[in-house]
Amino acid sequence: MKNIFVRSITGLLFVGAIVGSLLWKPEAFMTVFALLTILTVYEFCGLMRKEKEVKIPAKLVTLAGFLLFIALADLKIGRIPGLLFVPYLLLLLFLFVRELYIKHDNPIHNWAYILFSQVYVALPFALLNILAFRFNESTQVMEYTPQWPLTIFIFIWLNDTGAYMVGSLIGKHRLFYRISPKKSWEGAIGGGIFALIAAFVLSFYYLEYNVWQWLGFAVVVVFASIWGDLIESLIKRHLGVKDSGTILPGHGGMMDRLDSALFAIPFGTIYLYLIDQVPIIWANLF
Repeated sequence: MKNIFVRSITGLLFVGAIVGSLLWKPEAFMTVFALLTILTVYEFCGLMRKEKEVKIPAKLVTLAGFLLFIALADLKIGRIPGLLFVPYLLLLLFLFVRELYIKHDNPIHNWAYILFSQVYVALPFALLNILAFRFNESTQVMEYTPQWPLTIFIFIWLNDTGAYMVGSLIGKHRLFYRISPKKSWEGAIGGGIFALIAAFVLSFYYLEYNVWQWLGFAVVVVFASIWGDLIESLIKRHLGVKDSGTILPGHGGMMDRLDSALFAIPFGTIYLYLIDQVPIIWANLF
């Protein structure tokens, strides 16, 4: 009971921080998610150091992840868009050159895991800026649109809740036994239905997309979140650890809490981008 209580309080505070920062103002969003980027990339570096012959400078790699986040934010809202990519790229190049002067047994492993940290962890957080700041064609100004990143998290949370409830009640057929023995097809379908219901309801409030586009959005996020969860489980299984960290009481580490989002955010961003751009490209072609 004590563990359930601690887990519930931690979960509520975590959800509150995400929802509150998104709905409050853009500065709050950027501050909270920049912090999440720092904590998650640093945790990832510590986790990867359990791999044989991997020695990556956690602080420098974490700084790179932070720079990627603020560089993409600046690309959307800055007065000199793209300028902050310069220190980010210089730091990445330095991390490559650094291996020339440090006698590590396998520098290729270090390079690979440095890039892994940026693509797998830092980039998804940075892409939230693409969703949170969108150009309004009618007013010709960049607007803060927190509903789109928030919707991805809502779909993830509802999918997780539905999967747990349905899986606990009627789950019999294992979804991916080799990696995650407890997940079931029944739970995955149940979680997906929860997300689809939310998408259907949201389609009546946010009319930028029609109901079918909203349902497609939910499907993409649900599939991606399941893959994200399974990929983090595969990483932990390979490394022989139960949790990615200990920073969140009752939940483990940041990656344990955000594993689904690390895949759902890129897939959701790509989906919305295609929904917006494909009609324009089609019209220009024909």
